Amino acid sequence: MADAPLKDVLLEKLADSLASPIPEGTPREIRGLKSLAGKATVVVGMRRSGKTTLIHQMRRERLARGVGRDRLPYVNFEDERLAGLEGTHLGFLVEEYGRRVPGARPGEPVTWSFDEIQVVPGWERFVRRLLDSGEAEVLLTGSSAALLSREIATALRGRAWEVPLFPFSFPEALRHQGRAVPESPGFATAAGRAELEKAFLAWLTVGGFPEVQGLGPAARGQLLKDYVDVAMLRDVMERHGVTNLTGLRWLVRQLLGNAGGLFSVEKFHGALKSQGVAIARDTVHDLLAHLEDCFLVRAVWMESNSERQRMVNPRKAYPVDPGLIPFYDRSGRSNLGHALETAVLIELQRRRAEVTYVRTPEDHEVDFLARTPEGGVELIQVCADASDPAVADRELRALAEAARRFPGAGKRLLTLTRDGAPPAAPPGIAIQPAYEWMLTRNAP
Repeated sequence: MADAPLKDVLLEKLADSLASPIPEGTPREIRGLKSLAGKATVVVGMRRSGKTTLIHQMRRERLARGVGRDRLPYVNFEDERLAGLEGTHLGFLVEEYGRRVPGARPGEPVTWSFDEIQVVPGWERFVRRLLDSGEAEVLLTGSSAALLSREIATALRGRAWEVPLFPFSFPEALRHQGRAVPESPGFATAAGRAELEKAFLAWLTVGGFPEVQGLGPAARGQLLKDYVDVAMLRDVMERHGVTNLTGLRWLVRQLLGNAGGLFSVEKFHGALKSQGVAIARDTVHDLLAHLEDCFLVRAVWMESNSERQRMVNPRKAYPVDPGLIPFYDRSGRSNLGHALETAVLIELQRRRAEVTYVRTPEDHEVDFLARTPEGGVELIQVCADASDPAVADRELRALAEAARRFPGAGKRLLTLTRDGAPPAAPPGIAIQPAYEWMLTRNAP
């Protein structure tokens, strides 16, 4: 049993969760948001992307389905008063819940929601025991993907269903602003299309982190930089025992400031050495993996059947949100193209697609090859403005070359606005503004 101070805090949290209204927030649309019998639903993602709000949304959905309010306890373990709490103490919660809700109908599952549970050593044994009881649904969140995706398969022995969460998508951002999401964006009036394009450009600049919505550039930049610092310090340095802060900061600036750029560990390692920064090549590999683990960076490998070829070719690296780009890109150039490509990648990952990029035999590049969970395959080229015939020819030629290698794949060109579409295109290539694609439900 927990010692007295910890016990009192746990009691307080349990009582509050059963008596307080369930917090509301902007509804999130998450593919694969379902519960599987005998498995814990695990929400993973970048810090401050809204994981706690999603857990409360799931609790409200169960309440709307008729689950009793007293069957929806919630505990957030990121509380300094719970320092020293261990998994062996958590059984006390279940025992106390049974005493406080004696009239619960036998056999009716309890939906336990645990936020930031990774801070409690030994939590996995407690969760397995709850699942083994057969009378509990378990919802979990945590900030470190290394714990709640890669390691949870071992920790929970395959008894976890992972739900990745990203910052607001474009339609979610519209809803957050209280704006209607059009049912048929491709048939909008001229005025409606102009409003959509204006909102889309603003979203590409601001990004989708919930707390930055409505903030000016200075406050937004400070908040986003704080997010990045916390991810570096807590999710990388503290969690993995990293001591080379200088090398980590260089790497983060490189990756966030060059969205969609080709990244080679060898070249980056050489550049650091030339600047007098001492770091091992293997350390760079490890740091990149840690940044992916905490969802700050998303890396895309080159498409290849050869694992060796995949490893020796550079990856393309993207921030988890386009709103980070303006505060790390020091080139002075417009970064709308980089933001658009980043937004398309993150949308594909929201749709649970497996994504690579394609290098054609003619040495041209297609931004993304997406394989959807439903079995679809699509080649996607992203170009902010393809209205110039020379630019359109280059983008469409790369798609045609890649299509010879993947004859069954769909082909799509996404632009920033409708006016950015090429004047003509070969048959079989879908061309549309990226915002229409993002707003289309059930799009591949």
